[in-house]
Parts: sequence; C-alpha cells; structure tokens
Amino acid sequence: MSDLKQFTEEVREFLKDALTPELRRAGQLCAGIYADKPVALEWHQILYKQGWITPTWPLEYGGTGWSLEQLGIFERELTLASAPPLTPNATRMVGPVVIAFGTDEQKEQYLPRIRSGEDWWAQGYSEPGAGSDLASLQCKAERDGDHYVINGSKIWTTHAHFSNKIFCLVRTDNSGKPQQGITFLLFDLDTPGIDIQPLISISGDHELNQVFFDNVRVPISSLLGEENDGWTVAKYLLQHERGGRYATRLGVKLDQLKTFTAQEPDGQGVALAQNTDYARKLAQAGIQLEVLGAFEQKLFSALSAGETTGSLSSMLKVRGTELRQLVTELTIEAAAYYGLPYQPEALAYGSNVSAIGPDDMLTAMPQYLNDRAASIYAGSNEIQRNIMAKAVLGL
Repeated sequence: MSDLKQFTEEVREFLKDALTPELRRAGQLCAGIYADKPVALEWHQILYKQGWITPTWPLEYGGTGWSLEQLGIFERELTLASAPPLTPNATRMVGPVVIAFGTDEQKEQYLPRIRSGEDWWAQGYSEPGAGSDLASLQCKAERDGDHYVINGSKIWTTHAHFSNKIFCLVRTDNSGKPQQGITFLLFDLDTPGIDIQPLISISGDHELNQVFFDNVRVPISSLLGEENDGWTVAKYLLQHERGGRYATRLGVKLDQLKTFTAQEPDGQGVALAQNTDYARKLAQAGIQLEVLGAFEQKLFSALSAGETTGSLSSMLKVRGTELRQLVTELTIEAAAYYGLPYQPEALAYGSNVSAIGPDDMLTAMPQYLNDRAASIYAGSNEIQRNIMAKAVLGL
C-alpha cells in the first residue's frame, strides 16, 4: 500500500470513530463557511486531541508536517464525511501572523490557546466606510501612557458574539499615506467600552455583527508587529484568508450534485443530469474546478517554500469565490421549487423537524444566499482584479 493510500485510510478510520452522528448532521446542515461555536468548538477540540487542528502550521508550533497531497486528502475526506467547517479566524488567520510577526511572549501566550480552542477570535477589519478599500479605515487608537484608547466601529464581524478575542486594525497616524498609519492589535472582547450588535443576514443566519468601541483601553502589549506598520501584517494575513482551498470542497459538492441530478427528474420525464443544457453546465463547472485545483497547487507550493504569494492569492480568491457561487446556482436550479420554503426549524442543530422536499436540498437556498457575499468578503473581486492588473499587467 502506498504512503498516500495508507494516509487516506488513517484519516477515514479516524473520521469514522471521531465524527459523531450529531456532528455529521451539523456539518450537513451548515449553510455558511462558519458553523456555530458549540458545534465548531466540539469538532475543533476533537481534532486538537488528535494533533490535526493546525496541519499547515510549522512543526515547532503544532503543525503536522503533511505534504500538499496529504493536506488535499485530509480536506477531501473531511468534506466527504460532512464534518462541520472549522472556524478559520484563529487557526488560518491570526495564528499564522502571530507566528510570523509575534514576539516569543506573544507566541507563548496565543498559539497554544488557539490550538486548543480556549480562545475564539473575531476579525476587526471592515468598517461602515472601509470594506474592500480597507486602507481608508478610521477606527482610531491613541496612545495614553501604557495603553491605546480605541474609538470607532467594525462591521461584518463574523462570530464576534461567540468570541473572547479580536485582532483589529486601527488608525494610529493620519500624517502620511493611509497604509502607513495603521496598527495591528490583539485584545480581549470583554474589555469595558465594547458593544456588540447583531446583523442578521439575508439567509436568516446570525453570523455577523457590528462592534462599537467607546474609549476602549487596551495595553501596549496588544501590539503585533510595529506601530503604524499594521498594513504589512494585514496583507500577510489576507494572503492566508484569500488563499484557502476551494477546489477540493467544491469538487465534492459538485460530485454530490451530479449524484442527486442523476435521479431527480427535470419535469419532462428524464433525469435532470440528462438534460443537455444542464449537463453542459455541470461539465463546464467540472473543467473549471480541475483548472482551479492545479492553480491551488501552485499557490500552496509557494507558501510551503516560504514565498510571498502576492497577486496569486488574489487570483485564487476571484476564481474560487466565483466557482463557489456557480456551484450554489447549479444546486438551486436542481432544487427548483424545493428551494423556496424557509425552514429554519429543520436546519437547527439537534432538530427532529422533517425537511420539506429532498433532504439533500434543505441547505440549497441558505447556501445560495450566504454565498452572494463570497465575492465581496476578504476584499471584493473587483478590488482583486485591480490588484492583479497593477501587479501582473503593470496597469
């Protein structure tokens, strides 16, 4: 048996034993890229005990040392098993920047608690007037002795209502270019003066929040990197946020859709997958995913070699989110009128309410609605195209 086949069997055996029916069902019912904290934390801690919670981190900080092929296998098997999605804010975002820019004390303070799930992190980037144009942010932090005093707000703050920590970009200087006056801070969300207000999305989910800061005092030790050089840290983090794996997960979802449409009639007495127009769309999506998978390998090879990916992560973000939206559009087309009922009770974790229509299509509409934001968050696709035009084409 080859090493990769043996590794695949190891992952499958682990998932068979560790992934409870309740967690598997929660994964099937999750319509977004985040599972609610009770579900995500339970699965997080199972993987932590196995030593597989931060597979892409360096070995000395708790990584697994897996190859790119092993990482791809792991992601695919998680998707096939319907494991709940892991919340990326800590393990995929703030963890790598603490490793890259943190002091020894900060690494000792934060990294073990990120791996264990003791700390749950929110991302304080976007503001009401600064989303994809992040350099225009105005949330201000002023030095007062051994503290920063923060005033302003952040918006679209995913899981802030579940989190006890936040990594936050703040304005500390207005005298130069906008990027030159930004600072990256790490601090507690239970600090006095912080108010978290819910934002309910079009899909009916409470994932998002607006966070208000009113004379919030955080210690100077909250600083990650250098004062006024937070843009450097922020760009490094965005490489990890934008450079996620899309092809593996989307490929599994497309395969599942093909299985469903091979049995679902198209309204004219034949299986939907035999409808010439729909079959062509499925085939085109499959080809685009194959290309995306090859492109991802190039990006992850660069990251593994310690290279900066620059515009490569922007390219991946554009294609990955567009294909994510395409797969949800094809799913809605397959669901037809079964995608119309609003079924929050059937989607609730632990619910025994039966779905209206095929169980496979229960999350079709919520996922479609949730993924309308995919081409906006982490920097809109229009902004990513501007980055590519400048960096690659010199425009």
